[in-house]
Amino acid sequence: MEVEFIQQVFSEYGKQDHSVWKELYERRIGELETQASEAYLQGLAALEIYPHQLPQLSDINRRLGPITGWESKAVTGFIPAAEFFTCLSRREFPTAITVRPADQLDYLPEPDIFHDVFGHIPMHAHEVFGAFLQKYGEVALGAKTERQLTELQRLFWFTVEFGLIREGGGLKLYGAGLISSPGEGKHCLESREVERLDFDLDKIIAQDFEIDHYQPILFVIDNYRQLYDSLDEYRQRHMS
Repeated sequence: MEVEFIQQVFSEYGKQDHSVWKELYERRIGELETQASEAYLQGLAALEIYPHQLPQLSDINRRLGPITGWESKAVTGFIPAAEFFTCLSRREFPTAITVRPADQLDYLPEPDIFHDVFGHIPMHAHEVFGAFLQKYGEVALGAKTERQLTELQRLFWFTVEFGLIREGGGLKLYGAGLISSPGEGKHCLESREVERLDFDLDKIIAQDFEIDHYQPILFVIDNYRQLYDSLDEYRQRHMS
């Protein structure tokens, strides 16, 4: 089944929508200058994602396409896994364009434009990470069992959403869930309650997770090539 994309009608956003975006952006960006990975910060600058108004996907795509070929495509919300994987394999990222309510700035269970555009899209401007995400879609489309789907979901969760990288002598954020969360972004780097483990494919695909609280276990990569190579390892060892 083909994904049903929608149009982002920019004129439908109200003053409060832009205000929510601005508040979220400005509350987060100061911390990210020291917390975020260089790849994320470079992507944010290259795509010219700014606080003064909500981003237009058409503007982002015009800048992102020539860099890595990725494109942000508006959707109404969650889409079925197979459709999501198909999109990734085509370098299309299903992107929520709704704005969270002003009284839910700190936590929203479903993706919104801040999580997807501010959290995810800047990393798509990184060549190796972009290649990993496309290959992830291709590998996930080849999953034949529920176990394989579960394991690949865990790999996505502990990398694309909640990944850490060693950089500049310390740990930095590259996962969108950490990037877009002021509370957890700081907690994951500083709290003694968080176990930060070296990237290990076997441990990751065996590690369950829950979505309604801060993550007690996170995995740290040395470079983005590790992510790309892990997909070949997974396919050879668990799908052949």
